[in-house]
Amino acid sequence: MTTIGFILFPRLTQLDLTGPYEVFARLPDTQVLLLAKNLDPIVTEKGLSILPNGTFDTAPQLDVLCVPGGPGINECLQDEVLLQFLRQQSQDARYVTSVCTGALILAAAGLLDGYQATTHWLSLDLLRQFDVDVRTERVVQDRNRITGGGVTAGIDFGLTIAAALFDQTTAESIQLMMEYNPQPPFDSGHPSTARQEVIEKVEQAAAPYQEERKRIVQGLDKL
Repeated sequence: MTTIGFILFPRLTQLDLTGPYEVFARLPDTQVLLLAKNLDPIVTEKGLSILPNGTFDTAPQLDVLCVPGGPGINECLQDEVLLQFLRQQSQDARYVTSVCTGALILAAAGLLDGYQATTHWLSLDLLRQFDVDVRTERVVQDRNRITGGGVTAGIDFGLTIAAALFDQTTAESIQLMMEYNPQPPFDSGHPSTARQEVIEKVEQAAAPYQEERKRIVQGLDKL
């Protein structure tokens, strides 16, 4: 039995979780755990409530440890209970992974030191403040660290892990069953292709929690 565990925290971005969850839940002989400090409902960034099915104290050793992102990571960056749980699990996990700004939580725990990794484009500069070789690919694998870019990259990330755990045919079968065949109506899914006014609008909307996040990261002891 392969055991995959997602970390839950208030104000996470639900698609960071539910995108790869949809992939992992279709894997053969696999248990997917939603882990939090307690079993109280977790309210995501946009108000969706998710029920944990395990806690940090009761969690078994995970084969895959996965940390999603979202505005709520700001509190997580200084949450020593969470960071210590990640450090402990990472010692024997087969893969230590993240989606979106979950990479900043791994970095704050010291688990990306010396590794290649990526995160949401708005937070690439913050990831560079750690001892991380920051990349901009949609999914980055360096040894047993696998990180996905922003939000929707979690589906690509999930399929990458499915192939690593099982095989390409298994991953491709899940992709086909999900009919994951993206054909977006607009070419604005990345700052390299989005119009400048769109980029500025997104940056302005994100500015409050980005500034708070920058202060937190700069204040961390990363030595």
